[in-house]
Amino acid sequence: QVQLVESGGGLVQAGGSLRLSCVASGRTFSSFGWFRQAPGKEREFVAAISWSGGSTYYADSVKSRFTISTDNAKNTVYLQMNSLKPEDTAVYYCALAPGLRVATTKPQYNYWGQGTQVTVSS
Repeated sequence: QVQLVESGGGLVQAGGSLRLSCVASGRTFSSFGWFRQAPGKEREFVAAISWSGGSTYYADSVKSRFTISTDNAKNTVYLQMNSLKPEDTAVYYCALAPGLRVATTKPQYNYWGQGTQVTVSS
């Protein structure tokens, strides 16, 4: 059974940085993604990475500020978030999509973590 556990969220001032981690137990050949959901809004795509780590994709809103990476030996995905803005405040979820390629839409993902809160103060 696949389980995803995120960590690393917290409260940070605007302009600061946070690094999220997500460990996947029971993972087979699948790619990782990060999504986020702000209060009253739909869950939205943030970033994704292929199985090999060779391909990444970002939402325009986080491009050049966030970096996704993976360590397959540890079945772990990371999201380095720099230059954080108040509008980045949300619950961040990691997810797994079957297959080796980058997946950028919610329906492609079949396993989700419980989420970690990120709050950016102005």
